[in-house]
Amino acid sequence: TWLSKKTGRTYRLPTEAEWEYAARGGINSKGYTYSGSNSIDEVAWHFNNSNVATHEVGLKKNNELGLFDMSGNVWEWCNDWYSDTYYSSSPSNNPTGSSSGTNRVLRSGCWYNGAQLSRVAGRSYVTPESRYSHIGFRVVLVP
Repeated sequence: TWLSKKTGRTYRLPTEAEWEYAARGGINSKGYTYSGSNSIDEVAWHFNNSNVATHEVGLKKNNELGLFDMSGNVWEWCNDWYSDTYYSSSPSNNPTGSSSGTNRVLRSGCWYNGAQLSRVAGRSYVTPESRYSHIGFRVVLVP
């Protein structure tokens, strides 16, 4: 977590479960394959339409919660440590991820991925030290 000196508010990265809940549209979810649509081109910058570049947020259709670019554009950091087996043993209510690991979870797919990784269920991982132009983040306001 970190404190913004400008706003006095505290922020953090979302857990993987929080990220997926938001990407799926929360309680307003219509069960789409991508965040806000079953048509990837409506909601995501991906390999076939990105022109090999990151795009400004908000140029595609938003999802049921009004969130943009939760599918495609850039991979997004989550706070969770990555584990191949975590979902088989995780709590079903608000899981917070493995307690340790060497890689952090990424969600959403990015501009150089195809449709498969841009699904709301798509996930990947990298070491916390990794820095790439196709990885970004969104933050959660801590109440």
